[in-house]
Amino acid sequence: MSSPSSPSRAPLDLSLYLVTDTVLCGEYGVAATVAAAVRGGVTAVQLRDPHAVDDDLVTLGRSVAAALYGTGVPLLVNDRVHLVEAIGAQGAHIGQSDLGVAEARTILGGDAYLGLSAQTVEHVAAARRLAPHTIDYLSVGSIWPQTTKPDAAAPGGLGRLRAVLAASPWPCVAIGGIGADRTALVRAAGAAGVAVVSAICGRPAPEAAARDIRSAWDRAATIGREKVRP
Repeated sequence: MSSPSSPSRAPLDLSLYLVTDTVLCGEYGVAATVAAAVRGGVTAVQLRDPHAVDDDLVTLGRSVAAALYGTGVPLLVNDRVHLVEAIGAQGAHIGQSDLGVAEARTILGGDAYLGLSAQTVEHVAAARRLAPHTIDYLSVGSIWPQTTKPDAAAPGGLGRLRAVLAASPWPCVAIGGIGADRTALVRAAGAAGVAVVSAICGRPAPEAAARDIRSAWDRAATIGREKVRP
């Protein structure tokens, strides 16, 4: 049975996880959006551009890695595990229909992070049969309807999120239809963070957009403590 991430890899801060969208970022650009979002409180970044050829994704990824240099915020590459080293990223994220998890870990080696999308408790059960320390976190969604990823799983709501959280030994980040207005609901359910795309990418002020979500996340922790205070 698999277990949480390797002791050799520091735990990821998933509080506010940005998934990039090249089209949404538009003329502002992915690297500039990422830099602004990190100033606003983003704690992890996933580079995603399913339409880019490998060479273009490496070029884009290196520009994002440069924007993140010195911030301590990790860069994870969506799907294309074989490009992690060339980009200078700290890990990868794969879906249920992407490269096999064990193969992805073999390519990455033991020091890089690896995340996995999971929509059901059955997905969690399958992940738990992997070798220990294969993955570091799960991404759960879609939680609510979204328009960014046409092939995303149908929304399952907070009920699905809670079910996956209950089954998972790994921290889980929730994705799908989440903005500042729903962040507290996700934190109350027990997620380790919120993942967003259009809530930051393409916004006129990505730093402010990120700050609003991060503030909502941090306030939710305070509210939670107040509720349990004697």
